[in-house]
Amino acid sequence: MTDPAPAALAASPDPSLTHGGSRGALTLGALGVVFGDIGTSPLYALQATLDPRYHLSTTITDLYGIVSLIFWGFVFVVTVKYVFIVMRCDNKGEGGSLALYALIHRQLGEKAPKRWLLIGALFATALFFADAMLTPAISVISAVEGLGVVSSAFKPWIVWIALAILIGLFAIQRRGTEKVGRLFGPVMLIYFATIAAMGISHIVQAPEVLFALNPLWAVSYFTAHPLFAFLSLGAIVYAFTGTEALYADMGHFGRVPITLAWLGICLPALMLNYMGQAAMLLQHPEFIDNPFFHMAPTNLTIPLLVIATFATIIASQAVISGAFSVTQQAIQLGFLPRLRILHTSSHARGQIYVPAINWALAVMVAVLVISFQASAAMLPAYGLAVVGTMLITTLMQYVVVFRIWRSPRWQAVIGFITFVTIDAVLLASGFAKLFEGAWFPILVGLVIFTLLTTWSTGRRLMREGLLADSLPLAVFIQSTAASVHRVRGTAVFLSASPEVLPAALLHNLKHNQVLHERVVLLTVQVEDVPQVNPARRASFHAEGHGFYRAILHYGFMEDPDIPRDLAEACTGTDLTFEPLHTSYFLSRQKLIASCAIPGMALWRERLFAWMLKVSESAMDFFKLPTNRVVELGSQLRI
Repeated sequence: MTDPAPAALAASPDPSLTHGGSRGALTLGALGVVFGDIGTSPLYALQATLDPRYHLSTTITDLYGIVSLIFWGFVFVVTVKYVFIVMRCDNKGEGGSLALYALIHRQLGEKAPKRWLLIGALFATALFFADAMLTPAISVISAVEGLGVVSSAFKPWIVWIALAILIGLFAIQRRGTEKVGRLFGPVMLIYFATIAAMGISHIVQAPEVLFALNPLWAVSYFTAHPLFAFLSLGAIVYAFTGTEALYADMGHFGRVPITLAWLGICLPALMLNYMGQAAMLLQHPEFIDNPFFHMAPTNLTIPLLVIATFATIIASQAVISGAFSVTQQAIQLGFLPRLRILHTSSHARGQIYVPAINWALAVMVAVLVISFQASAAMLPAYGLAVVGTMLITTLMQYVVVFRIWRSPRWQAVIGFITFVTIDAVLLASGFAKLFEGAWFPILVGLVIFTLLTTWSTGRRLMREGLLADSLPLAVFIQSTAASVHRVRGTAVFLSASPEVLPAALLHNLKHNQVLHERVVLLTVQVEDVPQVNPARRASFHAEGHGFYRAILHYGFMEDPDIPRDLAEACTGTDLTFEPLHTSYFLSRQKLIASCAIPGMALWRERLFAWMLKVSESAMDFFKLPTNRVVELGSQLRI
């Protein structure tokens, strides 16, 4: 039985071909945006594994065992699972937990798993935001800590230097992923060449370290001290941090450029550096305090520090870009209120900037740096966020493998057991550090999960309340429309449902006692695909007496522009939307939290009311002309 995955995804062209620019340029851009996080793991991963709490040492068994586990983790977790399987589960070129959730629902419909799939997707999204807070803080401060190797006089300034660098990083986000990637790509290429050369320089002095790639060394490592080897997995996982960014950032560059960058540049350079660190520690165990920076000759420490600092800045870029993508998906799928989203590329839809998320992350990163003061103190929290997201992605991924691709069952079962076991063991090891900082991503995840589910549930209850008090359109036209005074022009009333009368129309009629000669009831529908075919953008239906029902369709990665799309859809028809003769009517609902209707606790109703105010502050979401918008308000209890 052949693998049906290619056929299942045949409708999705290679994303890299739709992003503009050559594949080589996109590969270099992906190197600068996607791989900064996982690429800078040599700065702290091996050092963290040899922490005294694990009672490990610089013996051949321990060093070879650690390097072997890192290598086979790269093979199974990063290469096989993410690059070869998860990244093929794209939703029309877009990646991330919510895109995977939308893909499953689009393919399976009512047969898709319900509750656990949604909960898993939302909690994975919440953990990714926790990762987006931790990665910049840990990555940058770990590089700046290299100043302590140069001179102890720098130590009091490490936190403030790291903060200055991070603020500068968040300040340049408005320039866009494309421009940032173009700037960072060559820097990361130099960085990977540097760490590979550092590794080779020590491997040639102890070439036997190449035997560490043999998986039997991992077995010997666990045999020598099972408990501490298990606990050390919570530190070994730091080598894989940033893996989820490969999937979340796929919409920025495409699957093929990311794959080429990983297999051709990142993986070889990382393994050469890890093996070089092990070879150096066998000969110089006194360098265990900071093996990465001790790999370089003393006169090259400062240049290495500069390169590593730039690389950690880029590491932060990977999760920041991913956070923007995930935020837009959550908004379009109805799990977050509308926020201002800026497209930073004229040809790549996936390249966006979300100011509110950018500066919220900046504040949280600053709080983490000031609170924890050192990268080692933040690492326990880091690993748990990464592995938690990985495990949920694995479970969702195998819904695609079993139910959509319909891969041979024996292959799918073997893969499922393998990847779930790996993720579960790593997660269990991370939970052992719960009180050392691993509580942070759980807390952040629960807070963001609450926000996501509160907004989704609140919107549903609000729609149900509005529908209960609404009037069917056909009844209104027959009873009222023919007898009301009509004025020139076109009125567009935004409505949650095309079947009922929007509250704004009733309020306008009550207070002004007129109707426009053309009344359009407009519903905007966001579908669970990234982009909608322009031919399917708009549909119109005449209801008589100058009333029309209109529906605009958008993908969850698109940026709605209602005036433009209405004008384009009506070209050549009698219905026109001239800017000076078209008014847009919005209904503002003032929510009053109460216990009158079951569905949410009172505190969540109040939280939803606050989130609704946030949403109303971003009314440029639909690009409506502010001088032609009329807002009419009413009160609603939920």
